[in-house]
Amino acid sequence: MPSLVEASGPGLTSEPPSSSSDTTSGAPMSQASYGPSSSDMQYYYQHLYPFKQIFQWLNHSPKPGRDIINREFAMAFRSGAYKRYNSFNSVQEFKAQIQKGNPDRFEIGAVYNKPPRERDSILKTEMKPIEKELVFDIDMDDYDSYRTCCSGAQVCQKCWKFITLAMKVINVSLEEDFGFEEFIWVFSGRRGAHCWISDKRARVMIDTYRKNMLDYVNVVRDRNIEKRLNLVRPLHPHLSRSLEILKPHFVEIIMREQDTWRDDELAMQSLATSCHDKQLTEQLKKLWTERPGRSSEEKWKDMDVLASQIIMNLPKQRQNDYLQRLRENKEDIIIQTLYPKLDVEVTKQTIHLLKAPFCIHPATGNVCVPITEAFSPEMAPKLITLQNEMESNGNQVEKTSLQPYLELFSKYVQTILKQEITSQKREREEDSKQSIDF
Repeated sequence: MPSLVEASGPGLTSEPPSSSSDTTSGAPMSQASYGPSSSDMQYYYQHLYPFKQIFQWLNHSPKPGRDIINREFAMAFRSGAYKRYNSFNSVQEFKAQIQKGNPDRFEIGAVYNKPPRERDSILKTEMKPIEKELVFDIDMDDYDSYRTCCSGAQVCQKCWKFITLAMKVINVSLEEDFGFEEFIWVFSGRRGAHCWISDKRARVMIDTYRKNMLDYVNVVRDRNIEKRLNLVRPLHPHLSRSLEILKPHFVEIIMREQDTWRDDELAMQSLATSCHDKQLTEQLKKLWTERPGRSSEEKWKDMDVLASQIIMNLPKQRQNDYLQRLRENKEDIIIQTLYPKLDVEVTKQTIHLLKAPFCIHPATGNVCVPITEAFSPEMAPKLITLQNEMESNGNQVEKTSLQPYLELFSKYVQTILKQEITSQKREREEDSKQSIDF
């Protein structure tokens, strides 16, 4: 019986820049080795943070308007204090207040009907969220059941492939299923990624619509590796497409690099029990007990071999059905292991705050830079590296390792600004046409 997934499937690659060539591919990298000091953060906010680009991105215009004046910002301090409902009238005020507060990080919230800083002077019931970017959050924690290369705060090129595949699946869905165009991924600074969707249709979604979209995208809701997924057939077109994206990488990532089921007990509790047939499950458990230590790839093939023996003893009219069920079981396993695993709370509510792009992760010193599918965590600029680069090049930001990410974000912002102008022009034309018709 041919295996569902060919072992020769192409793999994901993410090449680090030449400056990182001394990093061994696949070697775990601790993401908790350096935390910036208060003076480090002051330096960063004074010389490196792209306040203008962030301001224009959130305002959807170079000139201050409602989208920025009524936007909530929250600041988190190293003392443990957390200050919400900050808002700013200009990019100058935005920069000055962040530099004055010198937070470890700051977060972006919703646009309200009134400036959030006026919250204490009005009735709380009068403050209502109007819009915010639709966001998705993916964290390596949710893949811990499947990754063996790293644990805890560690991450490497091997396990980062989980995040890369998640980005790929979500990107295709955003474009093809929802028609969104203006979205960008941002490295969380340690072992995850955030997707910010800035299309107008996404920003004005009410919470009910956000939850509906989340329900559509969030397929693997139970993180328990022993929990059988058991998807309904025929698969939804989104799932069928996602399966085709994930399938070529399953053998390389799960079977070979992670070797998730080499642990016999785990294999018997999850892989064997994923089968639709109790007889096959028991035979697999028996085989793996008698022949311990078989690789995940061998165990995957064992499913086909033992299933073939069972099929030979079935009536002919049941053989095709049995084979189809086994194929579906294997498809479910591929989706369960590799499909995006989302932090649902981040997406559900308009008022939810999320760390701003280009913040510094307080534990790692990594800059939370915008990324593409070619990114790997060791590529992220560290604040200490940027400080050394600035010292050696005469404080020229454009000559630091941060510059490529600044250019990527600036290009994204300019696209949004152009799209916003086009959208506003279209709205004025429609309003004018309605007035004439009346």
